[in-house]
Amino acid sequence: MATDNTLVETSNGPIQGFDDGRAKSWKGVRYAAPPIGDLRWRAPEPPEKWTTVADATRYGWVCPQPVDPRIPIDLGAPQGEDCLTLNVWASSDTAAGDRKPVMVWVHGGAYILGSASQPLYDGRALTSAGEAIVVTVNYRIGALGFLDLSEFDTPRRRFDSNLGLRDVLAALRWVQDNIAAFGGDPGRVTLFGESAGAGIITTLLTSPAAEGLFSAAIAQSSPATSVYDVSRAHGITRLVLDRLGMTASDVDRLPDLGVDVIVAAATEVFYDVPVRNPGTLAFAPIVDGDIVPDYPVKLAREGRSHPVPLIIGTNKHEAALFKWMKSPLMPITPEAINAMFTEIAAEQPTLELPTEDKIGTAYAGLRGKARGMGVARDVGFRMPSVWLAEGHSAVAPVYLYRFDFSTPMLRLLRIAAAHATELPFVWGNLVTGPKDPTFKLGGLKTGALVSERIRTRWLNFATHAEPTGMRGEPEWLPYSEPDRACLLIDKQDTVASDIDTHIRATWGTQVLNFR
Repeated sequence: MATDNTLVETSNGPIQGFDDGRAKSWKGVRYAAPPIGDLRWRAPEPPEKWTTVADATRYGWVCPQPVDPRIPIDLGAPQGEDCLTLNVWASSDTAAGDRKPVMVWVHGGAYILGSASQPLYDGRALTSAGEAIVVTVNYRIGALGFLDLSEFDTPRRRFDSNLGLRDVLAALRWVQDNIAAFGGDPGRVTLFGESAGAGIITTLLTSPAAEGLFSAAIAQSSPATSVYDVSRAHGITRLVLDRLGMTASDVDRLPDLGVDVIVAAATEVFYDVPVRNPGTLAFAPIVDGDIVPDYPVKLAREGRSHPVPLIIGTNKHEAALFKWMKSPLMPITPEAINAMFTEIAAEQPTLELPTEDKIGTAYAGLRGKARGMGVARDVGFRMPSVWLAEGHSAVAPVYLYRFDFSTPMLRLLRIAAAHATELPFVWGNLVTGPKDPTFKLGGLKTGALVSERIRTRWLNFATHAEPTGMRGEPEWLPYSEPDRACLLIDKQDTVASDIDTHIRATWGTQVLNFR
């Protein structure tokens, strides 16, 4: 039952959390006003202050999103537009004056799925050792968070860009203002996330608006080059309007439209775009000249990223999950790969794309979809992470990793170390329900040891800005030439030199960025 040690006075008003004897939690904490009505497609506004104690024992609403049977996500809470809330965890013995390091999580989901309340992201395992405060953030996704309507600004109606990014920035400002009251240190905030969440992080690494809001970052499987220009964003906007049966003259009516109608139209566009234009997403950050001044990887390679320590990496078999789900989000067939190359060549005619011989050398012995999975993995995740690591290492320490561990069941399903399979190990939530197949054929004991090692490194990084391991574990050196050290996370951790030498030779130093 709730006790006084979970009563916290925030800058917006008092909240009451819950202490289960292992960890304290505060759920559904409002960090911005409800983004509804006139605030739909507007930058987040401060919430109205309150004086009576607000209940913070239940998760807040989840941003409205499609329900995809191929991706059975337990969102942990009902859907609703009033979704700009966050959750805080601390060990039960944490006091307000402790100044513990803070880890702020940005969930993934291709910029259209997911929530901060997913059971997978329950913060008790990460915080129960008492080493850090954990915060998970809800932000607007899909058309509500990444549809760019700014070209339709009028004196009567204004629309802002990159709303999902602006939400995360607002949450980070809330952390700066409030986390000390929970026992956290606002000067030691590590921003960490996976997939689209990691894409937000690598984008904010070069955003002027994010300066000073976090002191370290962890990007797990970031689609760092999936950031588009305004013209592409406007094309997506018109596709959504077409699905809604609207024209530019009807845009004023959008804030009054039912959210279910918007989600349905956006979902159709979300699945149609990567079929028409393989390798691209419908909804993603855009270069708006404001929150995102230019392509993040380009800026990082020019030495223009925030000088904060960074852990960045990918999984060994990223594309296997998309093949297993029969998802169009990653191009793996020869036809889709060729279409992607054709589009890149048309958009960037001066770019030197790899020849068929180079592709054959880098992916020797692989044919058809197997080769396509390798190409998709490296174009979508591995090379963007390597390119960003190369650039960012000039301004701050970078630690590169690759997650190789897989359980017998995941190998049987031919998923192995696929996209997102590292998440249970990072969070220490290895079995999230009776339908979780991960350990059905064993491997739980080994998996628990893998999880303990990862959490130790992530927590030490948040605490000391260095990802030191447990006693006896290899030293993980910063990424730099000529060694290009990379931590390989498997049954045992190892540190290897330049594991990407062949794909680097294939893809070169020119960044593949869809415009």
